[in-house]
Amino acid sequence: MKNIKCPDVNTLAFDQNGLIPAIVQDATTRMVLMQAYMSRESYEKTRELGLATFYSRSRGRLWTKGEESGHLLHVCEILSDCDNNSLLVKVHPVGPTCHKGTDTCWGEENTASNFLFYLEKYLNDRKNDSPEDSYTARLISRGINKVAQKVGEEAVEVVIEAKDNDEELFLNECADLMYHYMVLLMAKGYHLQDVIEILRSRHTHK
Repeated sequence: MKNIKCPDVNTLAFDQNGLIPAIVQDATTRMVLMQAYMSRESYEKTRELGLATFYSRSRGRLWTKGEESGHLLHVCEILSDCDNNSLLVKVHPVGPTCHKGTDTCWGEENTASNFLFYLEKYLNDRKNDSPEDSYTARLISRGINKVAQKVGEEAVEVVIEAKDNDEELFLNECADLMYHYMVLLMAKGYHLQDVIEILRSRHTHK
């Protein structure tokens, strides 16, 4: 069983056909990707695999999104609404979601309103490129210690430039630090949203 934050299946209000609507959302960009239905069995399968699995009403069977195309939806959280009769499935998608090849089933481009989330997605795509062609891939290939070392070096550069009044140099060093920090998060298997959730929890506790 994957470690997915989700409600107990016994609390969900499935309809007379044993189904519940599931709205799928990109956990990073917050873009709505698709809508499908889950049965009790597909819900449990989703929890087991960590991959969004639905019930196809037209085919009368379970289907894991991307089982043929490879465009899987890695589930990180499932929420139920106030009446427990619909689900919000938060995912990290691999490739386009719609079977027609678009990012979403409404034909929208799945880009983040926040550039940092867009950049995170871009860097994640680049990490598997050839190290000869991508600095990001080359840095990650050198191991976690090297990535962490670069973050430390860039942090020192920010401190040094903060003592002067050269705005351009200071902001450029801040950008370098942010980039390497994001690569470190990625190399460790985490996302910006993980850090945001910690900051949000600290804020709400004050």
